Amino acid sequence: MSEEKKIPYKIYLSEDEIPKQWYNVRADMKNKPAPLLNPATLEPMGFEDLRPVFCDELIKQELDDTTPYIDIPQEVQDFYRMYRPAPLVRAYCLEKALGTPAKIYYKFEGNNTSGSHKLNSAIVQAYYAKKQGLKGVTTETGAGQWGTALSMASAYLGIDCKVYMVKVSYEQKPFRREVMRTYGASVTPSPSMETEIGKKINAEHPGTTGSLGCAISEAVEVATKTEGYRYVLGSVLNQVLLHQTVIGLEAKAALDKYGVTPDIIIGCAGGGSNLGGLISPFMGEKLRGEKDYRIIAVEPASCPSFTRGRFAYDFCDTGMVCPLAKMYTLGSNFIPSANHAGGLRYHGMSPILSQLYHDGYMEAVTAEQTAVFDAAQKFARVEGILPAPESSHAIKVAIDEALKCKETGEEKTILFGLTGTGYFDMVAYQKFNDGDMTDFIPTDEELEKSFATLPKVE
Repeated sequence: MSEEKKIPYKIYLSEDEIPKQWYNVRADMKNKPAPLLNPATLEPMGFEDLRPVFCDELIKQELDDTTPYIDIPQEVQDFYRMYRPAPLVRAYCLEKALGTPAKIYYKFEGNNTSGSHKLNSAIVQAYYAKKQGLKGVTTETGAGQWGTALSMASAYLGIDCKVYMVKVSYEQKPFRREVMRTYGASVTPSPSMETEIGKKINAEHPGTTGSLGCAISEAVEVATKTEGYRYVLGSVLNQVLLHQTVIGLEAKAALDKYGVTPDIIIGCAGGGSNLGGLISPFMGEKLRGEKDYRIIAVEPASCPSFTRGRFAYDFCDTGMVCPLAKMYTLGSNFIPSANHAGGLRYHGMSPILSQLYHDGYMEAVTAEQTAVFDAAQKFARVEGILPAPESSHAIKVAIDEALKCKETGEEKTILFGLTGTGYFDMVAYQKFNDGDMTDFIPTDEELEKSFATLPKVE
């Protein structure tokens, strides 16, 4: 019997096979991510330094570079069962449409009400906030996927949620905003006039459409000035990549059931949460010398942190109040174009992924906006899922790699992450369908201007 008949369209694990531990890839990294630095003293930050901003248990996870597996609390496991395990899908229809000998799989994380993988970490962070006895949490959101997930998790656990949404997304995606409000969150366009940092950014950049860096600054200010609140983040941080490893662990378990080993693993990259989650168990094998994989990060050409950024310490936020992280960055003052790359418009990249990229364990490419939506449309028409703009970056490169196999005749196995749906991104699809969408690539001069603001850290 051929493989095509043996492997179903959708591979599901049983509830009993949902991961009961997260995998901490840092435990297998020879070169660990550099420590966070205090923005005032430039000294490494420890547990007590981070307590005013983050929840206690999350700080422990953030700083843990040695424990390979960390238990998932039973309450979180029970919540995961509402929408996990997520399916691993064999893209038979896409393979046929492309006429490629490549075998294409995608891990689909859009089968929950929040619409993306972000719920995997949102419920964890809300859980630890509740367990600590806090009243609520503050956060930022770009495309709105993270804000939606955190709103849903906070409502489930009965805590307050304050979201600062990048202004351009707040205006482009009113329905995403309203989902958050339906779940009880307050949603404020950022930069706002409600915070000191927001007022400062508006004064320095009149009419700005905002950035994730701006929204982070506002959320952190509110958290540190409001009794009983802490700040939570949907990407970049070590703790978030840890929680998202349920994606990769499930994907690997599903592939292992059928004896399938991917040659190429592809994920979109903004801050790094879904990419890090998908690749972690595979990267662990690579780090331990057990197997080798070609791992590709795909980022928007309009915000090319990996491919054109600097590997340096930088502020995680535009207001320069957050800890400094060593990462690939375009500079905390970089304001990306008001395009439809959504949640991929953060100026920096996860310290974990930055270190792995710097050490040569993965590669990175960029994709322009119109090409991304062209790939999204092709995918939607044959696979029946309307993908989010972020995930569509991975689709674009997966198609590119499959077409290379068509040219060479190689039967490579491709795995990519489809980590969100695009049903609230119809303004973007409309612009693409109307021919009004354009591509934006920052000039070297623009990037150099931003690099000039990088902090001087020895």
